Amino acid sequence: MSTARRGPLLLGVRHHGPGSARAVRAALDEARPAAVLIEGPPEGDALLELAADPGMRPPVALLAHTADDPGRAAFWPLADFSPEWVAIRWAQQAGVPVRFMDLPAAHSLAAAGEPDADHAEPDAVRLDPLAVLAETAGYDDPERWWEDVVEHRGTGGEGGEALGAFEALGEAMGALRETYGDGGHHRDLVREAYMRQRMRAARREFGDGYAVVCGAWHVPALRAKTTVAADKALLTGLAKVKVETTWVPWTHRRLARAGGYGAGITSPGWYAHLFSARDRPVERWLTKVAGLLREEDRQVSSAHVIEAVRLAETLAAMRGRPLPGLTETLESVRAVMCDGSDIPLALIEDRLVVGDVLGEVPDGAPVVPLQRDLTRQQRSLRLKAEAQERELELDLRKDTDAAKSLLLHRLRLLGIGWGTPTASRSSTGTFRETWRLRWEPELSVRVAEAGIWGTTVLAAATAKAEADAAAAEELGEVTALAEKCLLAGLSEALPAVLRALADRAALDTDVARLAKALPALARSLRYGDVRGTDATALGAVAAGLAERICVALPPACAAGLDADAAAELRGHVDGVHGAVGLLADADDGLRERWSAVLRTLADRDTVPGVIRGRAARLLLDDGRLEAGETARLMGLALSPAASPADAAGWIEGFAGGSSGGGTLLVHDDRLLALIDTWLVGVPERAFTDVLPLLRRTFGAYEPGVKRTLGELVRRGPAASAQAARATGSAPEGFAPDLDPERADAVTELVRMLLASPDGVAAA
Repeated sequence: MSTARRGPLLLGVRHHGPGSARAVRAALDEARPAAVLIEGPPEGDALLELAADPGMRPPVALLAHTADDPGRAAFWPLADFSPEWVAIRWAQQAGVPVRFMDLPAAHSLAAAGEPDADHAEPDAVRLDPLAVLAETAGYDDPERWWEDVVEHRGTGGEGGEALGAFEALGEAMGALRETYGDGGHHRDLVREAYMRQRMRAARREFGDGYAVVCGAWHVPALRAKTTVAADKALLTGLAKVKVETTWVPWTHRRLARAGGYGAGITSPGWYAHLFSARDRPVERWLTKVAGLLREEDRQVSSAHVIEAVRLAETLAAMRGRPLPGLTETLESVRAVMCDGSDIPLALIEDRLVVGDVLGEVPDGAPVVPLQRDLTRQQRSLRLKAEAQERELELDLRKDTDAAKSLLLHRLRLLGIGWGTPTASRSSTGTFRETWRLRWEPELSVRVAEAGIWGTTVLAAATAKAEADAAAAEELGEVTALAEKCLLAGLSEALPAVLRALADRAALDTDVARLAKALPALARSLRYGDVRGTDATALGAVAAGLAERICVALPPACAAGLDADAAAELRGHVDGVHGAVGLLADADDGLRERWSAVLRTLADRDTVPGVIRGRAARLLLDDGRLEAGETARLMGLALSPAASPADAAGWIEGFAGGSSGGGTLLVHDDRLLALIDTWLVGVPERAFTDVLPLLRRTFGAYEPGVKRTLGELVRRGPAASAQAARATGSAPEGFAPDLDPERADAVTELVRMLLASPDGVAAA
C-alpha cells in the first residue's frame, strides 16, 4: 500500500454502479490493502465465504430476519456489477480478510418494528445526493449525469485514475454534507457511528492498511474526527432483536427502483451489460436488441444495427456526451428498428433494460428446513423457480402433474404465492389446471415465515389449515378452507376443518351466508373426487346445508328486501342452483326439493321481481316450466298492476347477464312481444327510473343478438302484439282486446260494492 496516503483507503461508491465496480477493482489492485470492510450487516460475516462458492451466481441478496418474526426482514442485494460484490471477490482472491461494517441487523430490524422509527420530521426532505450534484452540473437527469462522469469516463483501467475519481467524489460529498448535514437521513448518523467503531477495530488489527467500500454519502462522516465517547453515546440504548441471516436469489427486476428497492437503479440490465462489455459496449448492446426483436419476428438486419449505432453516436456528439448512453441507444432503436413505435420499445425496456435474470445460491447456504424441503420437491418435480412469468398446464390424471398441483396449492395455503391459478385456454375440464408462475425474491421471506408451521411443505400446510379453521369466525371462511384442503390434498387437516364447518353451520341462521358457503363445498366434493380424496364427511355437511337453505330461502326472499339485498340474494340463488347440480348425484331428492323452492319463488308476488324472474328462468332452463306457463308468469310480472321497477327487475332476473336471455327472446316471439308491449306502456316518469336497469340487462347481450332483437322490434309494438295473437301466445287473461261479455259479468258486483246505504249507487 502506498505510504504517501495517510489513513485507510476510503472508496465511496454508488451501489450497483458498474463504473464504481470497475474503479473499486482497479483501486484495490493498486493499493493492495491488508483487509477490506464492506457496507453491510456484520451478522453476514459468517456467510461471506459462500461468495466464493461456484454455485453462487449473482444477483443475490443477504437476507436478515428476526428469529421470532421472519416477516420482519431486510435485504442487502448484490449484483455482478455491484462495487461491494467486486470488493468481496477481490479480497477472497487476494487472500485478505473481508468483513461487513454497517450497523448490525439486530439493531436496524428492532428499530424497524418501533413506531415512527427512522422517520424524518414531517416537513424534512430526504436529500438525493446524485440529484443535487447532477443539477449543479447542469443536468436534469441524475442517471445521465452519473453515466457521463463515472460510467463513460475513467473506467478504472488504471489504478491512479480510479483513486483520483474516488477523491473527487468524496470531496463533492463532503461539500454536500457541510451544506445539508445528514440530508434528512437521520438514521445514518447512528450507522456512521458504528462504522467508525468498526474502523477503529480494523486499525488496531491492520494499522491504516485497510480499505473501506461504502456509499459515497458516508465518506465525509467516516473521515471526520470524532471521539469514541461521542460514537458510543449515539449507540447507547439501541433496541436489539435476535436475527438469522442467509443468502437468497435476487433478480435484476428487484434491483430496479420500480421494484420498490430503496437503493435501486432504473436500468439493471443495461448496467450489467456495461460491466460485462469490455469493448464496443454500444455495438454489443444494439446487437442484443436486434436479437430480441428477431425472436419476436420483426425484420431487423445488420444494416439496421449499423445505422442505429451511427445514430446513437451522432446524438451523443450533439449532446456533448463522451459515449452514447441508454437514452441515445433507445432513441436510435426506436427510430431505426421499431419504425417509431413505442410497443416494441417497451418490450426492449422490459426484457433488456431491466431484465429477469435470477441469481442462484449454493446448497450450503443456511435455510429453514421448510425451504430445504421445498427445494427438494422443486428439483424432483422439475419445477424450476424462474423470475420470468410463465404458464404451466397440468393434467391431473398424470402423477407428476398432480404432484405439482398439490405443491402449488399447499404453498398458496401457506401464503407463498409462487403460482396463481388461471383460466385454461385449452380445456375447462376438472382434470386440467393452468398456473401462472413467477418467483419473486420476497417469497424467500414468506417461506421463512411459514417455517413456524412445520419442517416440510405438507406438514406446514396441514398445521396452517388446522389453525385457520380454529380461528375462522364466519362460515364462508371455513368452506373456502375446506376447498383449499381438498385441492392441496390435506386429508389429515380435513377432520379439524369439518368440525369447525359443522359447528359454524349449526349456529349460523343467516340464509345468505349459508347460500354463499354451499357452492364452495360442492366444488370441494367434485375436486376431491377428481383427486381421489375421500370427502364423504364433507358430503354429509353439504347435504345438511342444502336442506337448511331449501327451508329458509323462501321466507328470506319475501321479507321486504331493498334492491341491493334482492340483487345479492339473486346471486346466491344462482350459486345454490349450480351447487345442487353438483350434489344431486349423491342425493336424488335434492334436485326435486330445490325445484319446488324455485317454483315457490317464481309464483309468490311478494318476492322481489329480480328473484322471481331468475327462479322462472332456472326452471325453464331445467325443463321444469312449460313455455306457456313461462309466458303467463311474465305477463303477470309485466301487468299494469306491477310497479315499473319491479317489472324491470323481473326482466333482469329472467333475461339478464350472460345466461343466454337474448337468444331466448330471439327465438320466442311471445316473450319478446310481452316485453315490447310493457316497455312502450311504461309511464315517462317511471321510464327514466328503470332505464339504467334495462340498459344493464340488454347491454350485456352479444352484438349479433342485439342486432337481431332490434330487427324484430323494429316492426313496432302493434306488430309484436299481432304476432302474439297469430300464434296464440298471449297468456290467459291478457288478451289484446277487451272482451265485453266478460267485462259485463262483473258490473252487478261492482254496483253492490259501491252502493250507498239506501241502495242508490254512489256517484
